Amino acid sequence: MLRQCNDGHRAPCPGSADDGENGVKIGILAVQGDFAAHAAMLAGLGAQTAEVRTVADLEGCDGLILPGGESTTQLQFLQEEGLFQAVKKFAAEGRGVFGTCAGAILLATEVKNPAQASLGLLDMSVLRNAYGRQLASDVFFGSSKLTDSPMEMVFIRAPIIDRVGPGVEVLAEYLGKPVLVQKANVMAATFHPELTEDTAVHRHFMNLIEASLRQAVSAAR
Repeated sequence: MLRQCNDGHRAPCPGSADDGENGVKIGILAVQGDFAAHAAMLAGLGAQTAEVRTVADLEGCDGLILPGGESTTQLQFLQEEGLFQAVKKFAAEGRGVFGTCAGAILLATEVKNPAQASLGLLDMSVLRNAYGRQLASDVFFGSSKLTDSPMEMVFIRAPIIDRVGPGVEVLAEYLGKPVLVQKANVMAATFHPELTEDTAVHRHFMNLIEASLRQAVSAAR
């Protein structure tokens, strides 16, 4: 369990009572997409959540989810509200960032079909709307490092991860393409794990955040 300890650091605190929450607070960009579904899944796993629409909303968050929607609209919002640089700083500080579908596009270092600006937090190339009509909105199953059985994946006008750079780990694939990737504290999925009953992806993201918090505490000592 991660809590605010007496020394001011967020870390596992011995002797803390278990109140059903693990103390991790995850912000969710609440502009488009099913951010409520992300919040519900995280709450079921014991995390606190906060809707993020301003830079101030990021304060006190240990992680951030960039949900689905329309990437150009979300990019414009991030830029207009000052969140573009704030999110980049948030990730640079080692706090977890997870993008799904449009959120994955925002995280890529290269966006094609057509090209657009991005946060550039994850070394990969992404093709927008690249699967075409066959994956416009459907459910499929693919291999994953997170579960023994095939992972349920909900695709809605999904992008394709066309290339991943050095150090980017592929956690799940579908049709021979990466659909869930991670490097250090940044994750991206081209599908919508929040629209399934499988909590594996969100659980992995929470574990990533907890590991980052522990690492930060160790570095501060």
